[in-house]
Amino acid sequence: MTVTLITGANKGIGFETARQLLELGHVVYLGARDVERGEKAAATLGARFVQLDVTDDASVRGALATIDSDEGRLDVLVHNAGVLETGLDGPAALRSFDTNAVGIVRVTEAALPLLRRSSNPNVVTVSSSAGSFWAVNNPERPEYGLPLALYSASKAAATMLTVQYAKSQPGIKFNALEPGPTATDMTAAFGIGRPAAESARQVVRLATLDPSEPTGTFQDEAGPLPW
Repeated sequence: MTVTLITGANKGIGFETARQLLELGHVVYLGARDVERGEKAAATLGARFVQLDVTDDASVRGALATIDSDEGRLDVLVHNAGVLETGLDGPAALRSFDTNAVGIVRVTEAALPLLRRSSNPNVVTVSSSAGSFWAVNNPERPEYGLPLALYSASKAAATMLTVQYAKSQPGIKFNALEPGPTATDMTAAFGIGRPAAESARQVVRLATLDPSEPTGTFQDEAGPLPW
């Protein structure tokens, strides 16, 4: 059975991704910072809960140690945890980058030994076209008018980290995804987006790529995106 870890999975796209991968027969470890919420979400789905705060090294190490002890390997890693700061100051910048970019490094580095034991390791980064230089400079794109400097910058970093990992780890597939405008807690203030289950289908698509399919890409449901 395919062993999968999803960060920030107690709600939204992460939760729906967990649901869909469980339906495909994966063993899903639902990572969440808040123990009570995470345990409740895992129980609802029939997933396995691990406490995982992507901004805390000890928490990350502990989560991966649990999976190592229980499973001995990791086949799929989904970087879904994220924050959206609307302010623009030093503390907000630190929070944005610590979760949306540095968290990817923390979790990936802890997961690499387990991913190397998989016969088809896949890593999916839930990024954003708000971090695409092409999109934010294109008046025909909705990203052009989004006043989200920190979110955009940190997601640009997330995509770059994904591409760099793909280059440095050729035996592991790394791809970044723009999941589509989604109605979640993060986007509630904008009043936009489709159901999280629809966007989760795109995460699942990348999480279930076979070994012959691409690595090092940034894409949405229509295919590769310029960035």
